[in-house]
Amino acid sequence: MRLSSLRRLVKVGPALVLCLGLGLQSVQAQDEGNSGIALAREYARKGENEKAAFLFGRLRSEEQAAPNVLPEYLTVLQNLKRYKDAEKLVKKAIRQRPEEPSYGVALGALYTAAGDQAAATKQYERLVSQLTTAQVVPVATEFMGRNLPEWAEKAYLKGRLLAKDETEYAPQLIQLYTQSGQTDKVMTETLRLVQDDEQQLPFVRNMLQNSLREDKDFDALEKVLFANVQKFPERAVYSELLLWLQMQRRDFTGALVQAKALDRRGRTEGARVMELASIAQRNKDYESAIAGYDYVTREYRSGMYYRLARQRLVQAREEQVRSTYPVDPAKIRGLISEYQNVLTELGKTPETAPVLRNMAALYAFQLDEKDKAMTMLQEVIDMPRASLDVVDEAKVNLADIYLLRSEPWEATLLYSQVEKSHKDSPVGYEAKLRNARLSYYAGDFKLAKSHLDILKEATSREIANDAMQLSLLITDNTAMDTSGVALRDYSAVELLVFQNKLDAALKGLDNLLQKYPGHALTDDAWYLKAQLQRRMGNYPAALTTLEKITANPKYDVLSDDALFLTASIAEENLQDREKAKTLYNQLLVKYPGSIYTAEARKRFRKLRGDAVN
Repeated sequence: MRLSSLRRLVKVGPALVLCLGLGLQSVQAQDEGNSGIALAREYARKGENEKAAFLFGRLRSEEQAAPNVLPEYLTVLQNLKRYKDAEKLVKKAIRQRPEEPSYGVALGALYTAAGDQAAATKQYERLVSQLTTAQVVPVATEFMGRNLPEWAEKAYLKGRLLAKDETEYAPQLIQLYTQSGQTDKVMTETLRLVQDDEQQLPFVRNMLQNSLREDKDFDALEKVLFANVQKFPERAVYSELLLWLQMQRRDFTGALVQAKALDRRGRTEGARVMELASIAQRNKDYESAIAGYDYVTREYRSGMYYRLARQRLVQAREEQVRSTYPVDPAKIRGLISEYQNVLTELGKTPETAPVLRNMAALYAFQLDEKDKAMTMLQEVIDMPRASLDVVDEAKVNLADIYLLRSEPWEATLLYSQVEKSHKDSPVGYEAKLRNARLSYYAGDFKLAKSHLDILKEATSREIANDAMQLSLLITDNTAMDTSGVALRDYSAVELLVFQNKLDAALKGLDNLLQKYPGHALTDDAWYLKAQLQRRMGNYPAALTTLEKITANPKYDVLSDDALFLTASIAEENLQDREKAKTLYNQLLVKYPGSIYTAEARKRFRKLRGDAVN
């Protein structure tokens, strides 16, 4: 048995040795090829193109055509201007790997590099005309990688013809048009896409947000959407898109129309209108907010949002009255009566506790009836089953009144209580900000800044921004003057403003400006003075003060603030529409990156007479 096995081994021995020899030669050749590629790449990286081309040329034909080798070999040949050799290489690669779509694009790019654009165009046209469905995306991707969006578009449109579907490749085309700034085509494709598939609405909104830049683009899309809403009233997607667009433009009046339509269609009992009204209120468009809340209270008296809308309606009216200068005491008493009517209708409950809080704030800050306000706030704090949020918000209000009464220790005690019970929440952040301001008013800038530096990381953007601004004010005005003498005087003025002692605050600002001429606080003092003059109804004086900022390039930090306030006074207080329009346009041109840009654009369009639906 062993002998026969040995004989068989002897018989097959030469063949086995031959196979092993061939295998070793193959491995050796592969190793040599890999080392040759690595060395060629190294020469190419160093810019030694002749040496790189020589080594690439020694590779076997199939290696030269490999997708991980051919592009580098082509680049080397193009650098040497050996275009004919490069053309032969690519054509050979196409014959060897016809399934590789990028090679056809590479051939066209080679013709362009050689200066033969006609040949390049002919090659691209041939490639696109012969595309199969499987090749559409790879070829279009290759075109985009070579910065040829017009040919990528042709590839996708060819794919659309092959699929016999006018929405095929819509997401890819939308992204392509967005990247190449073809806003009109973005609009066409997005509308076609959502018409076919309403689930694409979030994607469409995102693409439009990235594409729409100029007023004419917004106007064009708005016009098309209006037409579609009227032509296809049963298609909610057009109303959704129009609502979104108008909110981007802060056209809450127009958005309210769509919110009502969507509310009726979806039978949401006012939910869509409440959401819109709340956003309008946060953006200080009180007319739209009031109209929205009023709609819900009239149309859905037995609905789930009625009680909330009833309260917010008066709250929005209050914010409108308090932001119209000078504040009319008669209107304040009218608001208190409205709040009282709400309490009479809905009762004093934890749900209506914010109404009591708002009334207390009006009594304390507008009518100087602090004792009555404190009694009402204590009633909220002691209310059975009241939520911790409601109780702590009332404590913050009560602390504010102690500060009005010049009792800072009582105020800081309450602020600190709320900080402790509401860590990492908006109410707690607000209390910490008030405590920081209290330290600032007292001239303890180091303690104030320690609070503010923590608040700069707050999740509430508004509080974080306020903290950042006050922290910067302290830093800027204690860097050179470590004692902060001028800032101490300025913070004392701000306390007077908080306490509603406006005459004393104006006098303090005048003293500060006279005492520290040319100080870094000068523009801040002028801006605050203009705000106070407006609140007191002295509009000509406010405009004169603001001009000290806008006319001096030195005060560029507050220039856009001052210009926007100037325009607001012209529009709201002096009813000079033409002047206001000119000023808003000036802000848009001069300060395109300002935080006031969106609001200025909205007001400019309204004053210009643009249609508002």
